[in-house]
Amino acid sequence: MTTPTPSQTPPWILASSSPRRRELLEKIGVQFRVRTAHSEEISHQKTPAEIVQDLAMQKALAVAALEPQAQVLAADTIVVLDDHTPHFEILNKPAHSSENRDMLERLQGRSHAVYTGVAMVTPDVRGSAFERTEVHFRSLSALELDWYVQTGEGLDKAGGYGIQEKGMLLVSKIVGDYFNVMGLPMVQTLELSRSLGLVLLTDLGNHGF
Repeated sequence: MTTPTPSQTPPWILASSSPRRRELLEKIGVQFRVRTAHSEEISHQKTPAEIVQDLAMQKALAVAALEPQAQVLAADTIVVLDDHTPHFEILNKPAHSSENRDMLERLQGRSHAVYTGVAMVTPDVRGSAFERTEVHFRSLSALELDWYVQTGEGLDKAGGYGIQEKGMLLVSKIVGDYFNVMGLPMVQTLELSRSLGLVLLTDLGNHGF
């Protein structure tokens, strides 16, 4: 597969409204714009790794149908309890503060896994990858749980917390990619683009990578 030069590269579209994913791409200088489209966001896959890749690909294909000449990047993040067992449980975004508190009650004092699937779709190629990070929560007092829930920052986040914001006080340690917990594993994203022969960064003269 021949890698296109930066001058030949169509624009990237981020198929996500997540401000955290936008921030991470901006930090490394990716040229992109945001466009989202409705996708089913229901997966019939069997494992967390398969589920997040499937959901990310659904998002990417929905936008690619509207922008057929573009390079589309999508991601999907889930928080999983007991992911090493057949009876794993996915914690999605809480619908309200009481559900947010229930989630944090279940996460506190134990570990969980964060999975992010990354998908890329262009007119010529498509592919996906995933990253897994293990996150350990401190044992939290009722006062700490109430404080965090009242901040409201967990309501738009899988698992009900954000590690890069006030939620950093909930976490005792992580094993794996920190940026994966934020919602976009940056090295995995770069490696996926390379494996597909795509140019993610175009600000390196005539080279790009």
